[in-house]
Amino acid sequence: MTNMKKILSVTAAAAMLLGVSACGSSNNGGTAAKSTQAIKLTVWGPSEDQAKSDSWLPTMEKQFEKAHPEYKITWKNAVVSEGDAGTTVKQDPSAAADVYMFSNDQLGTLIDAQAIGEVSDDAKAQIKKQDDEAVIKSVTGTDGKIYGVPFTGNTYFMFYNKSKFSSDDIKSLDTMLQKGKVSFNLGNSWYLPAFYTGAGMTLFGKDGATAKDGVKMDSAAATDVTKYLVDLVKNPNFVVDNDEGAGLAALQNGTVDAIFSGTWSASDVKKALGDNYAAAQLPSFTTSGGETYQMKAFYGSKAVAYNPNSKAPQAAAEFATYLGSTEAQKAHYTMRQIVPTDKSLASTYKNDPAAVAQNDTIANTSILQPTITAMGNFWDPCKTFGTAIVNGDVTSDNAQAKVQAWIDGYKNIASTSSSSSK
Repeated sequence: MTNMKKILSVTAAAAMLLGVSACGSSNNGGTAAKSTQAIKLTVWGPSEDQAKSDSWLPTMEKQFEKAHPEYKITWKNAVVSEGDAGTTVKQDPSAAADVYMFSNDQLGTLIDAQAIGEVSDDAKAQIKKQDDEAVIKSVTGTDGKIYGVPFTGNTYFMFYNKSKFSSDDIKSLDTMLQKGKVSFNLGNSWYLPAFYTGAGMTLFGKDGATAKDGVKMDSAAATDVTKYLVDLVKNPNFVVDNDEGAGLAALQNGTVDAIFSGTWSASDVKKALGDNYAAAQLPSFTTSGGETYQMKAFYGSKAVAYNPNSKAPQAAAEFATYLGSTEAQKAHYTMRQIVPTDKSLASTYKNDPAAVAQNDTIANTSILQPTITAMGNFWDPCKTFGTAIVNGDVTSDNAQAKVQAWIDGYKNIASTSSSSSK
C-alpha cells in the first residue's frame, strides 16, 4: 500500500509540473479537474516598481496570475536595483531571486556565474518582433544566445534649453559653445569615451566580445581629441559636470543651458526648463586639426531575466517574458515613464522629448557597451585619464605622451587577460 501511495504521489507531481489536466473522482460522481501547481516566485527589482500595492510590479504579477491559472503563486518581492543585480545574484545564484531585472552590462558576469537562463523560443520570437537589432545585441552572449528580455534602453543624450539653441545649433557642440553654456561629465568613464569612440576607439573587437583584442585607438586621432578636450575644459562656456549632479544643479539655477544625462533626469530637467525643455541625440565636434567626429555614447538595455537555479524555472521564465511583453512595457511607461524598447509602442512616447532622444541616440549616435567581464578592466584607467584632463595634468604639450601611456596600459591589461585565460 505504501508503494502505491508513492507511485500516485509521483504521478500527481509530474502532472502538475507539466501543467496537464489530472482526472480524479469526487464525491459527486467524478468530474475532471485541472491541476494547479503551487509555486513560490521571488522577484527582484527597483523600489519604484514595488513601492505600493498598485505599483507596476505587483500589478503585473496579478495580471500574470490571471493569464496563468495553472499556477498558484506565492510572490516575494525584494528591492535590488538593475545596477546591483549582477553583484547580488552572483554571490549565491542558488539563493538569488527566481526573476530579476538587470542592466545588460552585467550580462557576462551573470553568464559566468551560471545565474541567468537562455530565453525560450517563444521569448526569442517576442524579442525579435519587438526590438531593433541594436537592442537584441545588448542581451546576446558571446555564444550567440539571448539572455534576458529587454524592457527599456539605457544610454545618455543631451537635454537643452531650446530658447538658447536651435535645431541646427544642437548638431554641433562647438556651435552650442558659441551660443550658451554646456556641461559634460569628462571625469566619468561612462561619458568620456563618447569623444574617443567617435574618433575610432574600439573596445574588445568590432563586436565588443573578443577580450584578447583589448582596447584600441589610433594614437594620432586620440591625441587630436585629447587636445580638443584640454581646450574644452578651458572654455568659459564649458562647465565640468560631476557624479554629484553639478550639471543638473547648474541647469536648474540657470547657469548652464545643456547637460548630458538620461531618462532618469527627465523629470527634473523638465521642471527646470519648463516650456524650453528639449532633448536630442549627441552632437558632433571639430578638433583644431580640422577633423569632425560624431560623439557616440555607450548604450545598452535593462532587461528581465530568470534564474536557471529556480525551483520553478518554467514559471520564472514565463514571468520574465511577460514583464518584457508589449502589455507590460506599455504599463511601465504609463506608470513610471520607463521608455519601452518595443517598436510597436513608439506612438505612446512620440511627444516625449527624452524618450525620442534616447531611442535616436541608440539608433544613430552610440556604440554597444561590451558585456564581457574584461570590460571591468576599462573603467578605472579611463576615469583616471579623464580626471587628469579635468585637473589640467594633461596638456596640449604632453597630450601625445599621456595618450600613449593610456593606450599602453590597456595593452598590458589585454596581454595579462589573454595569458591568464590560457
